[in-house]
Amino acid sequence: MTLTRRMILAAASALAIAPVAASAQDTIKVGEINHYKRMAAFAEPYRKGIELALEEINADGGVLDSELEFIFRDDQGDPAEAIKIAEELMTREGAVMLTGSILSNVGLALSSFAAEKGYLYLAAEPLADSLVWGSGNPNTFRLRASTWIQAAMLAEEAAKTDAVKYATIAPNYAYGQDAVAAFKENLTRLKPDVEFVAEQWPALFNIDAGAEVQAIERAKPDAIYNVTFGTDLARFVREGGDRGLFDGREVYGLLTGEPEYLDPLGDEAPEGWFVTGYPWYGFEDGTPEKAFVDAYMDYSGETPKIGSLVGYLTAYSIAAAIEDAGSTETDALIEAFEGLEIPDTPIGTLSYREIDNQSTMGAYVGTLALEDGAGVMVDWEYKTPDGYMPSDEEIMEMRPAD
Repeated sequence: MTLTRRMILAAASALAIAPVAASAQDTIKVGEINHYKRMAAFAEPYRKGIELALEEINADGGVLDSELEFIFRDDQGDPAEAIKIAEELMTREGAVMLTGSILSNVGLALSSFAAEKGYLYLAAEPLADSLVWGSGNPNTFRLRASTWIQAAMLAEEAAKTDAVKYATIAPNYAYGQDAVAAFKENLTRLKPDVEFVAEQWPALFNIDAGAEVQAIERAKPDAIYNVTFGTDLARFVREGGDRGLFDGREVYGLLTGEPEYLDPLGDEAPEGWFVTGYPWYGFEDGTPEKAFVDAYMDYSGETPKIGSLVGYLTAYSIAAAIEDAGSTETDALIEAFEGLEIPDTPIGTLSYREIDNQSTMGAYVGTLALEDGAGVMVDWEYKTPDGYMPSDEEIMEMRPAD
């Protein structure tokens, strides 16, 4: 059964049919670790996406004639707590592999732990490219679209303008650092005369937005590259809007168009920014994208977030790898993930590259506008990683030898 058909069936029956619990020996368990209390607005849609996929997968016979189960655990966003939970899941709960994490510092900790212990870890949402490049290892795979390709897509658009002087603002941790480095490298390659006149590095979720806005304004940039998200983004947008920072300037926002971050801005959402995001409200009837949106809304009673899609793809990736491996042994699962292809997903065929264990999930790019007092993406398109990734030779130089 294809994912599209599964989604249609789920939309009709997910709430009406309660799953039959399998006995312990008939259940394949996956350990899922995330920041459910600290980042509930982002982690809960992700969890609901997983749960929708599990409904579909198990209604269709499960995997290897067994029910697929995720054991959800909360790490409070603490890398040390995540590692403690991971060990318990693998040694006491009978999990066959690990997945999860939103924050990149937690994902990097879990990745190192998986390599040390010989476990398999699918980093579902962490965005730092060091997960698969500088700190990559054979035991870690990553689902979310590469930070590099999303930054490269924004740089491609930025290079079309007359702007030469740029300011950047990003949270001061692995993801923010990778995101700025990727944008600078890609834009400099496309426009060699570009200058970066200010780099602001606020602490994650502790931004002093007034001071950051003043520092950027003093540098007099032609354009701004923004990587802040969550409450940091809301404060930056409010202060920048009140002080006219964005007037007459192009702004490029990584993740800013994702509903998790755009919806809370309400009518304060900036207009004209070129962003990556998830325009679920713009999908046409009859497409796999719209089928997923309808199934998710019927299942959860909520509109989807990008995390909803990531959670859904996470469960299907793991189910496909287990089926392909024909086993739950770690070595077999790692081999199955290398080059794994999952057809008919909401974004088309999804695969995992053998060269760096990165998935081929792409990104939606477009421009922000206000409609009915809310921010939306307009003139958007979905772009695959083709043409945006570094060369294979460059990746091999970055990635440690296995």
